[in-house]
Amino acid sequence: MISKKICLVGDFGVGKTSLIRRFVDRQFSDKYLSTVGVKISRKTVDLAETSSETTGFVQLLIWDIEGHTKFKAIAPSYLQGASGVVIVADVSRQETVERLPEHIDLFLSVNPKGCIVIALNKIDLIDSTELEHLIKLAPNLKQYDQILSRHQTSAKTGDHVDTIFYELSQKFIYS
Repeated sequence: MISKKICLVGDFGVGKTSLIRRFVDRQFSDKYLSTVGVKISRKTVDLAETSSETTGFVQLLIWDIEGHTKFKAIAPSYLQGASGVVIVADVSRQETVERLPEHIDLFLSVNPKGCIVIALNKIDLIDSTELEHLIKLAPNLKQYDQILSRHQTSAKTGDHVDTIFYELSQKFIYS
């Protein structure tokens, strides 16, 4: 079994902790808990559960990194050694989507070969028309070769939460 460090990065309140709790503990809470510094969770992923073609286990060390702006100076030390990152934006707050390139650039400055998955979170809070409009206004991220995919997620409903973690895990097996 291989062990890989991944980080969840994004502005405060975008749902990083909620995505981790949904994936690791299969729970969701409406209570907002601000992460101070970093919180580390662990989960073993059995890739056979996601695909008949992929087998193996990956132990994910999931670093939930504080999203406050004043924290940006310390963040690079927490990002060191990460094989991948989930960069999270809150679709109900346009400014968090607009800041995706900042988070990508910060991660890549520390881990230039790292893998990136984008989670456009809280899709349960807006309707599909608003979501389509938001995605059209989102920054163009095509210049980043390290982005594996972009998913519309909801920690509340569980939509695509497992997908973002399994996709990174599969990439680790094949790289």
